[in-house]
Amino acid sequence: MTPLKKVVPIAIIFLGLFGFPEMVFPEGVLSILQQRVLAIFILATLMWVSDAVPAFATSLLIITLLVLTASNSAPFPLRDGLGEDMLNYVSIFNSLASPIIVLFLGGFFIALACAKYKVDINLARVLLKPFGQKYEIVMLGVMIITATFSMFMSNTATSVLMLTIMTPLLARMDSEDPGCRAMVLSIPIAANLGGMGTPIGTPPNAIAFRYFVGEHALSFGGWMLFAVPITVAMIAFSWWLLQKMYPSNGGHLDVRIDGRFERGLKPYIVYITIVVTILLWVFSDVHGINACAVGIIPVAVFSLCGIVDKHDLKHISWDVLWLLAGGIAIGTALASSGLAGLLVSMVPFEQFDAVTIILGISVLCMIMATFMSHTATANLLMPIAISMSNSVVSIAEQGGLVVMGTAVALASSLGMGLPISTPPNALAHATGLVDTRDFIKTAQILSPLGVLLIFSVLMLMTWMGFF
Repeated sequence: MTPLKKVVPIAIIFLGLFGFPEMVFPEGVLSILQQRVLAIFILATLMWVSDAVPAFATSLLIITLLVLTASNSAPFPLRDGLGEDMLNYVSIFNSLASPIIVLFLGGFFIALACAKYKVDINLARVLLKPFGQKYEIVMLGVMIITATFSMFMSNTATSVLMLTIMTPLLARMDSEDPGCRAMVLSIPIAANLGGMGTPIGTPPNAIAFRYFVGEHALSFGGWMLFAVPITVAMIAFSWWLLQKMYPSNGGHLDVRIDGRFERGLKPYIVYITIVVTILLWVFSDVHGINACAVGIIPVAVFSLCGIVDKHDLKHISWDVLWLLAGGIAIGTALASSGLAGLLVSMVPFEQFDAVTIILGISVLCMIMATFMSHTATANLLMPIAISMSNSVVSIAEQGGLVVMGTAVALASSLGMGLPISTPPNALAHATGLVDTRDFIKTAQILSPLGVLLIFSVLMLMTWMGFF
């Protein structure tokens, strides 16, 4: 189906919801503002799920519609019926400069500097060397390095880097060897799982992290305290599973990678800035600097020192930042309009216990993320999950906002059962060495197991009073 054929029915649905709300929404249940926000939310859902247009374009459309139809900047005819409920257009535009956007921008600048001065390739060379030449150990090394990079870099960029590095290794393997499939699959699996380890590892984490303020504050290191053990356990199990599913015919690999760390003033500035930034992120509990504030440091240093210039800026994933901004904007609208709370209040939570609710939304998130963007899934479910945490007393009394937020964020990373599920999966599929059945075969075990592990760890941390 062409994009136009996808857009037309979605546009008709939106115009029906927006133009004739009385035909859809019960009278007196939703205010005019809530009807419009719900119509925009449904439009965003359909656009993100269908891929009718690029995901970032949907986010920009969300911001535009919110400003022009639901804010105090809406044109006069559209203000009728809004009364005093109108959203502040400044708060909507603030999503484009949210602290989380700055946090991700800092990660992108680090990735740019790493690529420009070959820090990533040389780290891979140094880190792979201790793993020798035995096939199983080399694959473990690849997964550890990929997961580690994904904690601080884009999962997509990490996968591109690792698949590039592994190309000569894979060329030396027999393409009919099941071990070759395992080696290729190990990279997207490790990238997806590694992204769970830090608040900047993947956009869903950042979406959740923005809610962890005030009495629900969670530090960068605090997130890693429970997320890294989950990542380590999942990487270890994935490594074992890949060996069982795809046993290799060959025992040894040649893992030589040419290159050396660059020397000079600018490379040293890059090395020092990256180390300082990561240390400040990890130990934010000690010095008290917010993780988002730390994220601006590499942006400023690399710009001032000419390490990242105007030409390099073209390589930043601006589409990811805009996609994030759209999610933040719709989340703000759902909360500010009272719609999220109203929708949650309609659900009979008294019929379910807290454990069922947390496990249920985690499974739902994993399933949705398998068929659509992880970020879009988190954008759609996060505001609802946060509202649920405030509505269910048994959850709210136990730090449930953090539990629900992290459950949605981490479970979204487990949606990896298809080539379209994540960019790392798509990149691995593009090599021609793995097919759709391979992703389904591994994910049908890894994804449910991961949800159970996340649920168990979060329950344990809650019982211990960590949240």
